[in-house]
Amino acid sequence: MLSYLHHFHAGNHADVLKHWLLLECVHYLQKKPAPFEYIDTHSGAGMYRTNSAEAMKTGEISNGILKLDPKAFPELEYLWEEVLPDINKKQYPGSPKLVQRLLRDGDKAWLYEMHPRVIKELKENCEVRRQCYVKQEDGFKGLLSVLPAKTGRALVLIDPSYEVKKDYETVVDIVAKAHKKMAQATIAIWYPVVNRSTISYMENSIRKSGIKNAHLFEIGVADDEDKGMTSSGMMIVNPPWTLAEKFEGVSERLSAALSEDGVSRARYLRLTAE
Repeated sequence: MLSYLHHFHAGNHADVLKHWLLLECVHYLQKKPAPFEYIDTHSGAGMYRTNSAEAMKTGEISNGILKLDPKAFPELEYLWEEVLPDINKKQYPGSPKLVQRLLRDGDKAWLYEMHPRVIKELKENCEVRRQCYVKQEDGFKGLLSVLPAKTGRALVLIDPSYEVKKDYETVVDIVAKAHKKMAQATIAIWYPVVNRSTISYMENSIRKSGIKNAHLFEIGVADDEDKGMTSSGMMIVNPPWTLAEKFEGVSERLSAALSEDGVSRARYLRLTAE
């Protein structure tokens, strides 16, 4: 359960999608002065060296964020603003660092991580402001303990490694419980596409769960399931109302640019109505 290290994968094609959509959600929430709370159930280290032994072993960042020309994708402006300075320093920020940097007075972040090595790095990288709480606890339980957020506004990222196969079921169950506790929260579920039938199961479970206003955003880079994670996506409950249009406007070009063969494999679905 604690064997996964994102150090091998930081900046890959899945991070491009996840961090782009996450930052869109943050900036949308911050259009209003009222504070919000960010809950990251599986935070990771917060910052990763792109020249580390782990990153060099896989080279995934070369087929991810480094494969894109920022000038060709101005629609990803929030992502470029945050990651390009780090890339120039041979590092890549994870989701907790991306959000922690943007916290305003009154905003809070709850960052959960269980791995003993990674929690130490997370504290070093992100526990630099009093409003950022780093916890070595089960993020699923932590999420339900924080909701409903005292501020009345919340953004949740659920991003497990899915090494435990039951996580696909657990995630839907936790989101349903979180939605009951705080129906207005924006909840983003990242998922890897390794087995398409598993994702179809998740989609159908969301539809049957009673969760309202759930959308699916997905980008693929290949079709061969023998290659492992060839696509990834985000199921987002209560996304910014502008996000679907923005995604559909750029996702086909983005998918093609990240793909191995220049073929677009983008997918958007509205899973449930408001």
